[in-house]
Amino acid sequence: MTDRSVSNFRPEHPSWTRRGFLRSAAALAAVPVLVAADPAVAAEELPGFPADVALFRTAYRNWDGEITVTGLWACAPEDPDQVVEAVNWAWRNGWTVRARGSAHGWSPLTVPAGTAADARILLVDTAPRLTGLSLDSTSEVRAGTGVTLESLLTFLEGHGLGVTASPAPGDLTLGGALAIDAHGTAVPARGEERPPGQTYGSLSNRVLELTAVVWDADAGAYALRTFRRDEADCAALLTHLGRSLVTEVVLRVGANSDLRCVSRTDIPAKELFAAPGAAPGRTLAGFLEAEGRVEAIWFAFTEFPWFKVWSVEPTKPLTSRRVTSPYPYPFSDNVPTPVADLAGRMVSDAAWYLAPVLGNAQLDAASLGLVATLSADVWGPSKNTLLYIRPTTLRVHANGYAVLTARDQVQGVVAAFTSFYRERLAAYAALGRFPVNGSVEIRVTGLDDPAEAGLAGARTPSLSALRPDPAHPEWDTAVWLDVLTLPGTPYAEAFNREVERFLLSAYDGTRARTRVEWSKGWAYTDEAAWSDEEVLGTAVPESLGAAWGEAAATLDRLDPHRVFHAPLHERLFPAPGARA
Repeated sequence: MTDRSVSNFRPEHPSWTRRGFLRSAAALAAVPVLVAADPAVAAEELPGFPADVALFRTAYRNWDGEITVTGLWACAPEDPDQVVEAVNWAWRNGWTVRARGSAHGWSPLTVPAGTAADARILLVDTAPRLTGLSLDSTSEVRAGTGVTLESLLTFLEGHGLGVTASPAPGDLTLGGALAIDAHGTAVPARGEERPPGQTYGSLSNRVLELTAVVWDADAGAYALRTFRRDEADCAALLTHLGRSLVTEVVLRVGANSDLRCVSRTDIPAKELFAAPGAAPGRTLAGFLEAEGRVEAIWFAFTEFPWFKVWSVEPTKPLTSRRVTSPYPYPFSDNVPTPVADLAGRMVSDAAWYLAPVLGNAQLDAASLGLVATLSADVWGPSKNTLLYIRPTTLRVHANGYAVLTARDQVQGVVAAFTSFYRERLAAYAALGRFPVNGSVEIRVTGLDDPAEAGLAGARTPSLSALRPDPAHPEWDTAVWLDVLTLPGTPYAEAFNREVERFLLSAYDGTRARTRVEWSKGWAYTDEAAWSDEEVLGTAVPESLGAAWGEAAATLDRLDPHRVFHAPLHERLFPAPGARA
């Protein structure tokens, strides 16, 4: 089995000291270095590569460092036309192409672990130059896919615009976020009417138009083509999982809102996640009904989650602290020393039994940090409370699933999942096994309703986990469930496999439906993620119904030479002949 660790070193390596752990975290936070190519070497290894496209040697490292590859060829096109030049060179020379933004993901949709430095893979780096931003109208923004979410939301805020919800990390590139239907946490609160231009689904549901590099049969080459949201082919590109390369999008946006975010650590998990019908209490569904925007972060082996509730507040509440920039929780942006020391000891000394101590240290850091930084009650423009994860936070492996259900069934889904998780974690601990040392994270969103895009005939994103199920119109909500743990933790894969099997069995499409969260871990065997053939070949396609086959056929037609393909794509989308 391939060693899976934070720094990609074996445990006996000097970097596995506590100090080395901190150095590794800092390295993970660093922007990948682009080393300008030696022209002679480039000419020999990439003969005929377009001279006007900047070419580099680079490292690729994903969010938790489990996928680390050095020495790959990459280019940084000045504009979409240069992207086309690079793609056509790759096609003609038998190379594949991957778009690379911030690499803030877990699943091997870009490159898998163990990729050789001399692999015939060309990374197209979108972040340096494909970053244009402009307003097409008072409710439409045109954006290059290399722009970060923080830059996009800052631009919108400057024009009085914003989004309902956003992923928490500000360093995500827009293209990467759209490729995997990135989301935040929001449903309509009691009495709340959806503001014009806003959606409670994924960012993909905001797309009005996109420009992608696709095969042009008439030209006999790849070319740029713009797709409107009401075109059939656009449905497969709205969440394409890296099976295409989108250079620019137009998004529907709405008036910005001021949001209050109240954090608390005084509600026990047994109350917050209580089964429906239990004694009256402060439940997640109760807060969801009242305010519509919640998130629970439940550290392993603790009883009191860090629970956030956002509310739309046009005027600053008296007790709230005004925030004028994002990332209001410095204690989580930078790993506190006690947490870093414990995590470092666990990985350097294989002291995995310290998981309960680490969990309580993380809860203490949150509880004390909220008070010390006056961030338990913050208020300001939406961006400043929606973005709260920096690259310097603790890097962990995360699995991820969305359970589609009816709004009035959310508490039942949360209660069943947390009960199963608690029981299995205790059972593992009784055997001296501690597979989880991070947290459980729970968010709730609406689904991708194309009507919310405000364009007649808009198509639903085919491959989005938030795609409505036509057989169950009553399912209007998704509960997002993630389990986080340090890379390399023994028994983590086996534990995650049990969680996955529970979700797929309990919510198999009869009373609710489980779908995978594309950017994170899924398809677990006892040894590895993205490896269970039944989940890859059956459960995942079945979870999206007929839309899966339709999207696969569209993506094959738009990329018949499979230039935009990673090994995981081959397993998810076998070549047409292989499917038969």
